Amino acid sequence: MALPRLTGALRSFSNVTKQDNYNEEVADLKIKRSKLHEQGLDLGLTWKKIIKFLNEKLEKSKMQSINEDLKDILHAAKQIVGTDNGREAIESGAAFLFMTFHLKDSVGHKETKAIKQMFGPFPSSSATAACNATNRIISHFSQDDLTALVQVTEKEHGDRVFFGKNLAFSFDMHDLDHFDELPVNGETQKTISLDYKKFLNEHLQEACTPELKPVEKTNGSFLWCEVEKYLNSTLKEMTEVPRVEDLCCTLYDMLASIKSGDELQDEIGQLAFKGMKRLNRIQSIVFETAYNTNENMLICAPTGAGKTNIAMLTVLHEIRQHFQQGVIKKNEFKIVYVAPMKALAAEMTNYFSRRLEPLGIVVKELTGDMQLSKSEILRTQMLVTTPEKWDVVTRKSVGDVALSQIVKLLILDEVHLLHEDRGPVLESIVARTLRQVESTQSMIRILGLSATLPNYLDVATFLHVNPYIGLFFFDGRFRPVPLGQTFLGIKCTNKMQQLNNMDEVCYENVLKQVKAGHQVMVFVHARNATVRTAMSLIERAKNCGHIPFFSPTQGHDYVLAEKQVQRSRNKQVRELFPDGFSIHHAGMLRQDRNLVENLFSNGHIKVLVCTATLAWGVNLPAHAVIIKGTQIYAAKRGSFVDLGILDVMQIFGRAGRPQFDKFGEGIIITTHDKLSHYLTLLTQRNPIESQFLESLADNLNAEIALGTVTNVEEAVKWISYTYLYVRMRANPLAYGISHKAYQIDPTLRKHREQLVIEVGRKLDKAQMIRFEERTGYFSSTDLGRTASHYYIKYNTIETFNELFDAHKTEGDIFAIVSKAEEFDQIKVREEEIEELDALLSNFCELSTPGGVENSYGKINILLQTYISRGEMDSFSLISDSAYVAQNAARIVRALFEIALRKRWPAMTYRLLNLSKVIDKRLWGWASPLRQFSVLPPHILTRLEEKKLTVDKLKDMRKDEIGHILHHVNIGLKVKQCVHQIPSVMMEASIQPITRTVLRVTLSIYPDFTWNDQVHGTVGEPWWIWVEDPTNDHIYHSEYFLALKKQVISKEAQLLVFTIPIFEPLPSQYYIRAVSDRWLGAEAVCIINFQHLILPERHPPHTELLDLQPLPITALGCKAYEALYNFSHFNPVQTQIFHTLYHTDCNVLLGAPTGSGKTVAAELAIFRVFNKYPTSKAVYIAPLKALVRERMDDWKVRIEEKLGKKVIELTGDVTPDMKSIAKADLIVTTPEKWDGVSRSWQNRSYVQQVTILIIDEIHLLGEERGPVLEVIVSRTNFISSHTEKPVRIVGLSTALANARDLADWLNIKQMGLFNFRPSVRPVPLEVHIQGFPGQHYCPRMASMNKPAFQAIRSHSPAKPVLIFVSSRRQTRLTALELIAFLATEEDPKQWLNMDEREMENIIATVRDSNLKLTLAFGIGMHHAGLHERDRKTVEELFVNCKVQVLIATSTLAWGVNFPAHLVIIKGTEYYDGKTRRYVDFPITDVLQMMGRAGRPQFDDQGKAVILVHDIKKDFYKKFLYEPFPVESSLLGVLSDHLNAEIAGGTITSKQDALDYITWTYFFRRLIMNPSYYNLGDVSHDSVNKFLSHLIEKSLIELELSHCIEIGEDNRSIEPLTYGRIASYYYLKHQTVKMFKDRLKPECSTEELLSILSDAEEYTDLPVRHNEDHMNSELAKCLPIELNPHSFDSPHTKAHLLLQAHLSRAMLPCPDYDTDTKTVLDQALRVCQAMLDVAANQGWLVTVLNITNLIQMVIQGRWLKDSSLLTLPNIENHHLHLFKKWKPVMKGPHARGRTSIECLPELIQACGGKDHVFSSMVESELHAAKTKQAWNFLSHLPVINVGISVKGSWDDLVEGHNELCVSTLTADKRDDNKWIKLHADQEYVLQVSLQRVHFGFHKGKPESCAVTPRFPKSKDEGWFLILGEVDKRELIALKRVGYIRNHHVASLSFYTPEIPGRYIYTLYFMSDCYLGLDQQYDIYLNVTQASLSAQVNTKVSDALTDLALK
Repeated sequence: MALPRLTGALRSFSNVTKQDNYNEEVADLKIKRSKLHEQGLDLGLTWKKIIKFLNEKLEKSKMQSINEDLKDILHAAKQIVGTDNGREAIESGAAFLFMTFHLKDSVGHKETKAIKQMFGPFPSSSATAACNATNRIISHFSQDDLTALVQVTEKEHGDRVFFGKNLAFSFDMHDLDHFDELPVNGETQKTISLDYKKFLNEHLQEACTPELKPVEKTNGSFLWCEVEKYLNSTLKEMTEVPRVEDLCCTLYDMLASIKSGDELQDEIGQLAFKGMKRLNRIQSIVFETAYNTNENMLICAPTGAGKTNIAMLTVLHEIRQHFQQGVIKKNEFKIVYVAPMKALAAEMTNYFSRRLEPLGIVVKELTGDMQLSKSEILRTQMLVTTPEKWDVVTRKSVGDVALSQIVKLLILDEVHLLHEDRGPVLESIVARTLRQVESTQSMIRILGLSATLPNYLDVATFLHVNPYIGLFFFDGRFRPVPLGQTFLGIKCTNKMQQLNNMDEVCYENVLKQVKAGHQVMVFVHARNATVRTAMSLIERAKNCGHIPFFSPTQGHDYVLAEKQVQRSRNKQVRELFPDGFSIHHAGMLRQDRNLVENLFSNGHIKVLVCTATLAWGVNLPAHAVIIKGTQIYAAKRGSFVDLGILDVMQIFGRAGRPQFDKFGEGIIITTHDKLSHYLTLLTQRNPIESQFLESLADNLNAEIALGTVTNVEEAVKWISYTYLYVRMRANPLAYGISHKAYQIDPTLRKHREQLVIEVGRKLDKAQMIRFEERTGYFSSTDLGRTASHYYIKYNTIETFNELFDAHKTEGDIFAIVSKAEEFDQIKVREEEIEELDALLSNFCELSTPGGVENSYGKINILLQTYISRGEMDSFSLISDSAYVAQNAARIVRALFEIALRKRWPAMTYRLLNLSKVIDKRLWGWASPLRQFSVLPPHILTRLEEKKLTVDKLKDMRKDEIGHILHHVNIGLKVKQCVHQIPSVMMEASIQPITRTVLRVTLSIYPDFTWNDQVHGTVGEPWWIWVEDPTNDHIYHSEYFLALKKQVISKEAQLLVFTIPIFEPLPSQYYIRAVSDRWLGAEAVCIINFQHLILPERHPPHTELLDLQPLPITALGCKAYEALYNFSHFNPVQTQIFHTLYHTDCNVLLGAPTGSGKTVAAELAIFRVFNKYPTSKAVYIAPLKALVRERMDDWKVRIEEKLGKKVIELTGDVTPDMKSIAKADLIVTTPEKWDGVSRSWQNRSYVQQVTILIIDEIHLLGEERGPVLEVIVSRTNFISSHTEKPVRIVGLSTALANARDLADWLNIKQMGLFNFRPSVRPVPLEVHIQGFPGQHYCPRMASMNKPAFQAIRSHSPAKPVLIFVSSRRQTRLTALELIAFLATEEDPKQWLNMDEREMENIIATVRDSNLKLTLAFGIGMHHAGLHERDRKTVEELFVNCKVQVLIATSTLAWGVNFPAHLVIIKGTEYYDGKTRRYVDFPITDVLQMMGRAGRPQFDDQGKAVILVHDIKKDFYKKFLYEPFPVESSLLGVLSDHLNAEIAGGTITSKQDALDYITWTYFFRRLIMNPSYYNLGDVSHDSVNKFLSHLIEKSLIELELSHCIEIGEDNRSIEPLTYGRIASYYYLKHQTVKMFKDRLKPECSTEELLSILSDAEEYTDLPVRHNEDHMNSELAKCLPIELNPHSFDSPHTKAHLLLQAHLSRAMLPCPDYDTDTKTVLDQALRVCQAMLDVAANQGWLVTVLNITNLIQMVIQGRWLKDSSLLTLPNIENHHLHLFKKWKPVMKGPHARGRTSIECLPELIQACGGKDHVFSSMVESELHAAKTKQAWNFLSHLPVINVGISVKGSWDDLVEGHNELCVSTLTADKRDDNKWIKLHADQEYVLQVSLQRVHFGFHKGKPESCAVTPRFPKSKDEGWFLILGEVDKRELIALKRVGYIRNHHVASLSFYTPEIPGRYIYTLYFMSDCYLGLDQQYDIYLNVTQASLSAQVNTKVSDALTDLALK
């Protein structure tokens, strides 16, 4: 196999990243490939060689036949390789095939595998062809010839390149003890008997022979001795010591394995390790584990041992796992590399970027310096970050929750930092990651890299590393360069002398090294000491005359270097450089540090004096390293401490440069007393301990805020994941645990609990958490969350609690900030005081308490200097200043959040401004234009001098501005900048809801010019809050994003929120909008209360009387009593019994959910049955689901047991007139009843109604409320006309303004019962929890854990209902709950039935997610589920088989099954119309809460409501006091007016006014005028207001062609379009659109588009991200749409209709239910469209609309064969019908064979199912055939007979009918032509006869068979008479279901002009495709005599019609 696998270049794949242009990479790969090709050509058997060989061996004649065979092989190769790879590839493929098959007769398993490995999947036929051809060629040769040919390849096999081969392993063990016998590299295998081949041969033999060979053979080899030595020395203590042989073999395996991977992975590996010849020993040993397994690893190795490359191996392993078909799936994984210092992070970023660039992997740095935006993080595959930064990122469960979930590899560098101050951060990261792995069952690999540690086993345990697989420990002998260590102790007591001696000794050592030509690094321990030491060394050198040794070597490079140095801003670097010295510390600027590093590595600097950061941060080795002094100043302790051993090791690790030195030197200069200390430390190391206890408080708070720790139990468990726990058990005494305590409690559970409780109390005291000691529960507070997100320490929060209040000035705030614990390590150094004084006087604008002597004063000065952009000289100050600025910005942001949460307006405003001041480094009083870098400084200064504010500048012209600034051209630039400063305009309108609550609707108009350079590409963030200036309080606040597209289009955004008001009314509130990023960008809007009229006070509730419960015998009728399974009515029912059962007055009953209102309804119904047995009762329920529930119940109880007829009347079920006429009780929905009662004059059953029961009448205030208003108003109107009273009973939850409702329903005091919400039969306990976070999805995600806890604490074993806002949320919530369950002891605790039983049930479930959740006892319930799945879930939940049910809000209304606990998870839903999240109506929330508490089982119910924290107060208020119901009739007034005008109720404007006074709207208008924008309630104002309203509505209707306003401007006439709109219940806008867009000849495509643009579809939800799904879906559908409209509901409707007709796959279950919604409406819209077209007389359009109706119902396109409407028949079955031959004998044997359409098929089958099954049995199994036959046998076959009735002058009396032949005849046949008279009315009588095939048992069904249509549909027909030539429609008639025989009559006028006309009669189905018939009627129109015309007028034809 000479050639690499034929793949295209490695493509980068991702749907997130934009395709970058990787030209270089492709070129690299191409060069590499061509080289490999050439090698292949030299080595292997190529096609050319084969041809050449054949030409040599064979004569010409044979060659011809062989050429054919060769062509076959090439052809086969082409098919296998693919044509896009070029000729060469195909030829090499052919050669490979030839090679593979030359010794084989057939294609066996082995060959298949070989080809597959080479080319991937391939067509087997090609392989067979190639094999046969090869065999034919081979047959011409002898064995020897072949051998000659094949030898070439043998050679190639010997030289096969494996991965890992080109990375030779080196076995150079440097041991410090014996330098001399260093073995040479692995090539020369003289000294080491490590012979690969020999070893392999032995191993292979071993595998063949069963008895083991003695391993002595290898004895005496170097490896054996080493292993033995190692075992003896290290493993004495261990119990199970591995045998020497085993270890040797393992090592052999490791060292000798040939790494061959798939060649591509080769390429991945080789691309990343480009330019490296070999891995070193350490890397070779860990290679197998790192590169080929998923194990966690800990690698302890000396500095410089190449640990970074090991990290690289694990990274490559991860990339290989996400590598499919030559593509790296970039968005499936993230790799996080945690480096301890920013400097190191930057270096690592560069390293990995460089190495991974060829693979197209993006590596970015994420540290304090380098922030990344969300989209950047998405586009990045590898993040290099610092521990703190990663901790912060994972602390926020919000925005980056998705990020931490796709991390697949976490690399922790320098893990030995665990014992430093920053160790705790590492511990918390690892603990968090490990817990995530366990809770989500996801795989995150952890790789720890560290220096050589003494207690590496502890660290391995902590990282969950398997010590036998993933733990690698390499000691000092593995250093790449051996190290000589020297310890020097200075004996001297005098401090000065001591320092002097140190400098002396240091100089001697430096000189010695420099003389030998080496570079030296001198490490000191303070930043200023670097300069001091460097100066003293230079001085000594000058004094001794040694300076030439140090001077840099002159040369070209040196000159360049000198130039660079002169450019540096750092004085000391410039001064020291000429002498060959330099300094390096973290206080220097980054560019200076980089400069020094480069100079040192290029050898221009001989001596570098630096601090320890260099050793950690930058990989810069030197030959010799000197540590001068070991005392280091610890800011925390404020004193000197000894240098840590890890630092010493790290510094020594920099000695010796692997490329140049044989060995390195480390020298430590310390005082004599410390000498032995360091000696012992470096030789026998002390274990590293954990520092976690110090920051336990902060870390615990972070976990609580994150929601991963919620009680003491979990906290104790969390500690067990830390390194602290590992060390506490290993070394209890160090952590204050006595030996005895440890023996008693070996897991230290008690001790951990003690720690947690102690810290919990501390945090509770600081108000960061709430800790309930009794239960052990923690819950986080806003303060704690803020502290966690902003990484603020516990002590700082304590300081804030003490010092921070609502009235602090800016100066006070700075003083508070500077006392934060974060700044503890900043100390005042002596030498800085002077400069600080200068800064104080020059740059500090605010007072600085503490002054220069105190550290907090210093911090304050530095912060203010930073803002003023002051220059500092001393580097220690520069570095401190950067540190202060970074932290202060964060702390001020945190304070801002705290103030906002505490609702202090002035403080919030101040802090938000200060945080911007720090970000922008501008004082608030500077000109906002300073934020633009494009304006020159002198212009800005002038602007400020002239006091030109932004507002002034906005009003000036550009030339004016230029003029004032004395700079003419700058005007334009200034003007542009002014308009780019973000600004918004706000308008607020207020509506009082009650006397204490206002609803504010805020419109925000962005008013600035967008510029991507300035504003970015997303949006500008704003904070908006409502403040009350007198009480100094914020009532509402929210974060608001003005999106780019909204700014550009200038469209307004609406915010709706509620705020409290208090009496006496305040004068005004302010709404303040402040930009989050820009200084000087703010707006204020004043809410004025001058003209606000508060609504009337609400009357008190009805008191619940303490009555004796009434027994059910009070009903006085055994039949009724038998219906109830209880003996007494409950208190509410008892109190209302008399009014309902014994009187006829109207009743309004307001009582909380669950108080037995249904029984109340039944009482009222029974009264009707008793008193008025002939009349009807109507029960209206707001949802179809409720109607269904009532029906299921009453069908049994009322119909079966009482014998009364109950029928359902909804959009889904429309019974015929007869059954409605017979019914006693009609159960219906508001819309349906509104539609039915609109034409009450001609529907007698509407007039027979005596009682109207409206359930949930409080829905009056919601979107669908107006319908209820109209029904009640109309009912009252009807009863006033018919003079029959109609009783109205309204049932609702507890109401606030029941009196208004009662007045409107004209109820006197007697019928009004409005109980308070607390009279629930089961008391309810409500908990409301607020959740922060601006974004909806992450906020929902953060509610999952609290929901889980609520279940655990409130209802561990009783049923729980969780309400969420969307179907997607049901799924996500369920999956999260399962994840939490997985961590419990019993994950299936919510499943209360046998698992096997459950499995059987799951097998019947359709929805895949539901299958998963049910297994854990969690049900899901939403409209997207299949009907049967829903029933299953309901049943399981009601019977307590599953404990938890997650449902969408509709369930609260629809189905009454209560639970013990109800959790409402989020109270907003996504509103597709406005494309934002809106709040649930309060009624919905109450309804959901009402489901808590089961009257039979619970003594109390519980509700937990999880809301967005800013809405918490609103819900607190309204869940306990009822919400008033306002009317929403205004929005839809026009449609309802139109209905009344069409119905004839309203004929003039005065009528319309009267009509409005009947409505509930009118009642509320008077009671709460401000809500409806009415100024005052005087008679005139109200009149004017209403007249204006009506005027507006009528004009709208007139514009929609629905009505006509008379000449007198008073009377109103309905028009056809208005009638159509009213009849089909359409909005008037839809009808107007029909009028505008329908044309005489519309195609079905155009009609489809008109249908989907109907106003009815505006509410179709387009949810989040569905615009993408729509554009994907559109790609697979036939009709193209406007690509910019994919977020429009109409486009979505169009797509769903197309998908329905194409039967395309829908992207998600939501789309199925949406399709149902679309189809539900489609029919009435189409029927209305048909009427509009018919009214215009457009024949073509009418026919096409009829076709469209058929298409929609059958779900096929018109162009499809009508046979496809049969269930289970698809396109590929059609041939069965085409080929079919009838089995017939005799004379009938002729006839057509091919069946093309349904009528032919019906004819062919003749009603016999066996005929049909014989056609299709070959491809359909029985069940499917049966379904298809069921459809076919129900198809109607109708015979049509036609006759014309009318009068003729030459006919005898009584003969007024002519038959028309329906057979096709010749036009010339005169008998065809029927003679009629011109301009007369005739009647076309069509007799329709149904032909019955087969015998269906029972009464034939009138329903059509419509498998693809969601509702049942009655079969019906259209008779259409038209004249084709003129494309004109003459008559149209709808005909219902034809049972046997039906005669329909169409009347028409003959044309006025005599002549011959051909009319066509179309007989079309309204539900089947392909059953239409058409007949031509030939008319000969003649002039009539006068007498005939007279006769016509008295003709009987009309009386005939009347009878019909």
